[in-house]
Amino acid sequence: MTAKSFMLNRHRRLRSSKTLRDFVRETRLHPDNLLQPFFVIEGHNKRQAIHAMPGIARLSVDVLLKDMEMFVRSGGRGGVIFGMSNHKDNSGQQAYSAKGIVPAAIKAIKKNFPEFLLVSDVCLCAHLKHGHCGIVRGGKIDNDATLPVLAEVALSHAQAGADLVAPSDMMDFRVGVIRQALDKNGFLETGLLSYAVKYVSSFYGPFREAAHSTPAFGDRKTYQMDPGNAREALKEARADVAEGADIVMVKPATAYLDIVSMLRQDLTVPIAAFHVSGEYSMIKAAAQQGWVDEKAMVLETLLCIKRAGADLIITYHAQDILKWKLCGLS
Repeated sequence: MTAKSFMLNRHRRLRSSKTLRDFVRETRLHPDNLLQPFFVIEGHNKRQAIHAMPGIARLSVDVLLKDMEMFVRSGGRGGVIFGMSNHKDNSGQQAYSAKGIVPAAIKAIKKNFPEFLLVSDVCLCAHLKHGHCGIVRGGKIDNDATLPVLAEVALSHAQAGADLVAPSDMMDFRVGVIRQALDKNGFLETGLLSYAVKYVSSFYGPFREAAHSTPAFGDRKTYQMDPGNAREALKEARADVAEGADIVMVKPATAYLDIVSMLRQDLTVPIAAFHVSGEYSMIKAAAQQGWVDEKAMVLETLLCIKRAGADLIITYHAQDILKWKLCGLS
């Protein structure tokens, strides 16, 4: 047989020009798909570069507002706030203090950018001396003792004006406890984005430098998920939806696209994926060496995360993409 025998199936016809490729593209990135993480610290006029994450810094609230203004002007419409405390203890009190750094940042952002979609990270690791995500008793992370503290953190963020609170701790039942606390206090409209499927991952290294949240002992394997497990991810996500999660997230993203796809096929709620610090840093490092085309690699990576089923993508590259004025591949 010759090529002429199969002319009806010549698939390259639809790839023959950029215009035609654009018209038949199945998956597209859009600025509304992207959330930029921001690290906020105490103090004034502070910008602390994060060595492992080129282009990302810890910012005091006043500097954060300046950076956020540029982000919004370039088309950014949403972000995630991570707070760092200078007053760490073993109870997490600074994490839920109404005068804490995250509520202060939320109030300032909402005052200046009222339409900005603001997601607040709800966790204790950056506020506890030992760096774990929960209260420690007897040398172990106490799941149930952590729950009311997380609820207080989420409530303080909601009171400050957060649109979505995002528990990232991976304690069992925390979604239900937080939802009950929000509803009881009249915050029925505050959404809950759950880090439903958070793996214990080597891709988090640069974040731990950024947040000063490396555990002082042990590891997080007793509460974050084993990378070898997929069915467990479905169980976790279904449980969080049943407890009241409005959006569920997979973290990290690139190495877990099968999990994103599986959840998309099973659930009807929006799916978020966190393209984490290590994924960001690898691309930045390779680009600095001239080994890869940074723009092309970033856009391809995020497009594939979207194609796998993510509705929202949290990525440190969001600010870059918007500066490039690109949201698609040529």
